[in-house]
Amino acid sequence: MKKNILNLFAIICVISVLSSCATVFGGPVSDCQRTKPAANQPARELRAGALIADVLLFWPGAIIDFATGAIYKPCNK
Repeated sequence: MKKNILNLFAIICVISVLSSCATVFGGPVSDCQRTKPAANQPARELRAGALIADVLLFWPGAIIDFATGAIYKPCNK
């Protein structure tokens, strides 16, 4: 019983990590995507397609994308 619960938890963790669309398909995350903008700077833009895909396919993936910063568009520098 305990082993089955542990296996189920491991499967859920793997699915949640692999299901975040912006993290998997968005490419490398830049430093400006990871950092929050200062008080006088504009807000970061979201990748709308990745957010919609996360919500429709597996919504915990959106949490992962926001946590890693992959959901935000890369900065133009």
